[in-house]
Amino acid sequence: MRLFIAICFEEDMLDSLTEIQDDLRRCGVKGSFTPRENLHMTLAFIGDYDDPEQVVEVMQKVNLRSFSVKLSGYAPFKDMFFANFEENENLRDYVKRLRNALLEEEIPFDRKKFLPHVTLIRRADCTKGKAFLPEFQESEPMRVSGISLMKSEQGRHGMVYTEIGYVWAF
Repeated sequence: MRLFIAICFEEDMLDSLTEIQDDLRRCGVKGSFTPRENLHMTLAFIGDYDDPEQVVEVMQKVNLRSFSVKLSGYAPFKDMFFANFEENENLRDYVKRLRNALLEEEIPFDRKKFLPHVTLIRRADCTKGKAFLPEFQESEPMRVSGISLMKSEQGRHGMVYTEIGYVWAF
């Protein structure tokens, strides 16, 4: 099964992210918009792995203190649009410790550098040019109260993400 560890968002953050998507749509950006229920921040992409219980055990071993994340804007990258987040030392430290714990337990994961973002649109086509993109409207921060182990499956209308494990912050 395809797995990833993520921060799932509360309704207010989801509202802010979908508002950015709506603004981009109104400005003529076309593409594959990430459905609201799939918006998340990936901390570690594990991929095909058949022992989710082992992954949850590793997640439980890594102390997670609650912290806040805040959107800092959005940007195009290749044929995608990402929502970006303010620099956050607590988040970076946690991801580093989490990934080290995965390494110690020999759980494979994608080792690309961690960049806190959310994919808003894939295969984006900006028909009116970048000069017409909307300005970013500042939003409220969100308190991270835990992290999720997610399963990714191909559904009839795209990817379906299902939470199969959760670790609370303290």
